[in-house]
Amino acid sequence: MPSFELLLKYRIHIAILAILISLFAWATEWADWVYVCPFCRAQRTVIGLLGLLLLANPRHWLNRWIASTLAIFGLIVAGMQHFNGWKKIMSGDFTWGDYWYANAWVLSGCAMFIITGLILYLWAWRPSEAETGDQ
Repeated sequence: MPSFELLLKYRIHIAILAILISLFAWATEWADWVYVCPFCRAQRTVIGLLGLLLLANPRHWLNRWIASTLAIFGLIVAGMQHFNGWKKIMSGDFTWGDYWYANAWVLSGCAMFIITGLILYLWAWRPSEAETGDQ
């Protein structure tokens, strides 16, 4: 398990990974591999925008304000979609579909974890000693 100090050194990599996840998710819709879903569109857009905001100065107040607002929006949308899946499970109407890994319930759960991780990382990030020059 990587330490938190190690994760702090990879801000750019984590940001680029978030952007790539977002672009891949958009590409699946553009290629007509998945159906058009407004919940999914909002979640993938928030993940990409949080990645972009991680590339900028994560300690700036405006960056944190915008990122927090986007994260709250993304988490509400993902939570609504995920809860709809739980309603189907409880009513007996839930099906995995042809591909369980493309199920909206699974993907919205993943989006909640990714968005939460990105916003927590953005708020916790601080420059390493090497970047600040402190010895």
